[in-house]
Amino acid sequence: MSDPYTLTEATVKAPPATFRERLKHLGPGFILSAAIVGSGELIATTTLGARAGFVTFWVILVSCLVKVAVQIEFGRHTILTGETAMTAFHQLPGPVFGKARWTVWTIFTFMIVKLLQVGGIVGGVAIILNMTVPQLSVPVWAFTTAIVVALLVFRGYYRFIERSSLIMIAFFTVFTFTALYLLAYTPYAFHWGDLAEGMSFRLPREAVAVAFGAFGITGVGGDEIIHYNYWCLEKGYAAHCGPRTDSPEWAARAKGWIRVMYLDAVFAMVIYTLVTAAFYLLGAAVLHAQGEHPEGYAMVESLSMMYTEVLGPGAKPAFLLGAFVVLFSTLFAALAAWTRQFSDIFGRFGWIDFYQPEQRRRTIAVLAWVIPFLWALLFVFIKLPVLMVITGGIVGSLLLFLVVFAVYHFRFRRLDREFSPGRVYDAVLWVSILSIVTVGVYGMVQILG
Repeated sequence: MSDPYTLTEATVKAPPATFRERLKHLGPGFILSAAIVGSGELIATTTLGARAGFVTFWVILVSCLVKVAVQIEFGRHTILTGETAMTAFHQLPGPVFGKARWTVWTIFTFMIVKLLQVGGIVGGVAIILNMTVPQLSVPVWAFTTAIVVALLVFRGYYRFIERSSLIMIAFFTVFTFTALYLLAYTPYAFHWGDLAEGMSFRLPREAVAVAFGAFGITGVGGDEIIHYNYWCLEKGYAAHCGPRTDSPEWAARAKGWIRVMYLDAVFAMVIYTLVTAAFYLLGAAVLHAQGEHPEGYAMVESLSMMYTEVLGPGAKPAFLLGAFVVLFSTLFAALAAWTRQFSDIFGRFGWIDFYQPEQRRRTIAVLAWVIPFLWALLFVFIKLPVLMVITGGIVGSLLLFLVVFAVYHFRFRRLDREFSPGRVYDAVLWVSILSIVTVGVYGMVQILG
């Protein structure tokens, strides 16, 4: 098996020429969707809807739509350079501490804090399993979940991760849209006026913290945009271009694989935007009307009301199964990405040689056990899964500032004119950048004030 992190002539492959052929090479964006759905949609999105009602629906849509341009720019840089995420961040201006630039140290610090977020998701899975098999306590289920996800990622290669991610989100997506459709036949049915209120671009002060956290999680968060780098590399987008040359053949290959990446990112955006909107509307229509706010160990019981109130008490087992699948898919996809990111960080620190395949595989294997046990430990001690997830989302919003700084550098400082996009693309990218910065600054001012 060739190493996707090392570009050689042996890995060169002509890009697909037709739309149908490009569809066969999609995948990295769907892994991100699996990581996004659990924490962003099931927990943060419904919590925001439960607390604010329909009025903050716009936050969710903006969060999903505006960040994709930043993700695409990150993907383009990956394909054109073949750099890993931390190598790319190390190229940014600023001081170096030890062997790594300040940007790498900042990401490392943020990801340590984001252990809380995924610890909250481990808690959600543990609570579901405890409700199903109460003979085992929630802490026991938390560590059991850590063991299972570690076993899956321990030797999981890209193709296994991609296919598993897609399968795990399919069932709950269908179930959620079914519940949303049937909502129209219940007392909780919403109307066009509710949606209009949700697009009024108002943000009640009491909902700012949750909205800020949701903005950092829903759609592609700062960490998911960084993780997109690894999945684009492991899918082979950069490797298929081959080593960088000045030849027109290399440029043509690169442009072809960039078009595939565009399609991958847009398809994933459509999927997670629709699913996110469905989750939010369920939370706003059902939980807000009842004054239910998902909290603590009662989080899953509160969330299940979105379905039992619509589909009847018999829907609860199906909800538990679906919630387990969607939360577990996040753990699975997140752990796969985190093991690569931390290995890359350790490479920048000089602790390992990330580009030596055996060292990289060994480090990923060890981290596949260490990281989930840290998640479980944090949950067992804190016991507040919703707060943990929202805290991670706030950190994700802050991480977006650094990602935006990197993307600005990629686009306007390092991108060759030959690959420069048109004015329309640049306008969309600037809208994305300004939206992220504006919402981030406003959220921090409101929270601190």
